[in-house]
Amino acid sequence: MTTQFSCIEIEGNSWQNILTMRISGKLTKEDYERFVPEIERMIKAHDKVRILVELTDFHGWTVAAAWEDSKFGMHHYSDIERMAIVGETAWEKGMAMLLKPFTKAKVKYFDSSQMAVAKTWIMEDQV
Repeated sequence: MTTQFSCIEIEGNSWQNILTMRISGKLTKEDYERFVPEIERMIKAHDKVRILVELTDFHGWTVAAAWEDSKFGMHHYSDIERMAIVGETAWEKGMAMLLKPFTKAKVKYFDSSQMAVAKTWIMEDQV
């Protein structure tokens, strides 16, 4: 039996409302406990944030992590302005489309070969 651990790297700065998250493996509740406070700090500092999510060898969520994701989405329904999801598989693209009804954010999927395009899109129309 193979146990998969997630690996999350978060990159952001205090002067810009863009947060980059690199995620691989399977997300757990503990992962949410680590990265949600960082996103909430960015929201507090900038009111609205933009998130670029890069998925590499992503294996989804544990049940507890899916619940944390739902709670986060309900609490921050209007706080995310744009979300670019960069992935490798058709199901990741489908996941991006499923997010749209649960957020006011503009959500767009990019294939992993389109990282530069995703970065340009996430920075477009900055106020």
